[in-house]
Amino acid sequence: MDAVKSLLLIIVGSALVNNIILSQFQGLCPFLGVSKKTDTAVGMGVAVIFVITLSSFVTSLIYKFVLVPLDVTYLQTIAFILVIAALVQFVEMFLKKSVPSLYQALGVFLPLITTNCAVLGAALTNVQSEYGVLESVFNGLGTAAGFTIAIVLLSSIRESIEDNDIPFTFKGSPIVLITSGLMAIAFMGFAGLI
Repeated sequence: MDAVKSLLLIIVGSALVNNIILSQFQGLCPFLGVSKKTDTAVGMGVAVIFVITLSSFVTSLIYKFVLVPLDVTYLQTIAFILVIAALVQFVEMFLKKSVPSLYQALGVFLPLITTNCAVLGAALTNVQSEYGVLESVFNGLGTAAGFTIAIVLLSSIRESIEDNDIPFTFKGSPIVLITSGLMAIAFMGFAGLI
């Protein structure tokens, strides 16, 4: 039961308390760029969930069974980036074949998952926290869930304020940045949760 509790704490902690976007400020490019429509934000969130969770698993295996035994842990960033790039290519090919409308809606932001620092940040956090393979997968899942929660919340807020009477100087990016800042402040309320 303690193992289940520990894994649940990892998920909740990485999704809400240490949200990758609103607490650590990683992955802001797709957060701001893909959050105009909720459908696109959900699609990006699902793609990121898949990539971060799977990359956390694979990078944890590579770190534990290849880099550490060969004493080449200094190559972790390069190895992790290669794994992430391969996974994103897989997701891109899958979406292009299976869900072409989502593939077109995500546009340039889909290949940008490769350079999304949230994906690499999750893999590096797993190493720094000395998580095992299972813990890494759950941390990756929680991190990706937190990314999805943040991007879907912002997209729904952006859709609801789109037709509001906003002063000219705040229209567009300024109101999005203010909204993001207020979301980050709201997520600070989860700090005492764990």
